[in-house]
Amino acid sequence: MASTIDIVEFELGGERYALDIQLAREIVEMIPITPIPRAPAYISGVINLRGEITNIMNLNTLLGLPDQEVRTNQKIIVLVPEATGGSNVGIIVDDVSSVIQVSESDVDKVGEGFGSDSSAFVKGIIKMKTEEAVADTKKNLIIWIDMEKVIRDLVEK
Repeated sequence: MASTIDIVEFELGGERYALDIQLAREIVEMIPITPIPRAPAYISGVINLRGEITNIMNLNTLLGLPDQEVRTNQKIIVLVPEATGGSNVGIIVDDVSSVIQVSESDVDKVGEGFGSDSSAFVKGIIKMKTEEAVADTKKNLIIWIDMEKVIRDLVEK
């Protein structure tokens, strides 16, 4: 029997992405973000989340996707401190679709040699087999992001 993986599925720029469920501490509605002067482009700013200052990262910038305005209907996925070197970090996403369990056999690894920095952050491509996914081919692939590698690369810079 193939082992399974629990993921949080989210949308970003009209595409479907996922990250490991154990990396997500919570999902919160968008709240006002305070910009930080001279911060790197991938840092949108900080929020006060129940008395904790939380750094907010723009995943679009990190993945080389077109930048988008922050909108009130977006969500913030707050990551567990263990995944971020002890810091409070959240990522902006357009929407959180679901928490799902996928079989490892439904995951294709991304080949080396794509020549893109962002492909280094991809753990794999998840192939969905639901009726909805079969009817709409855009809904049958989910890009599984290696958030731990994304954070690790930022810390090393």
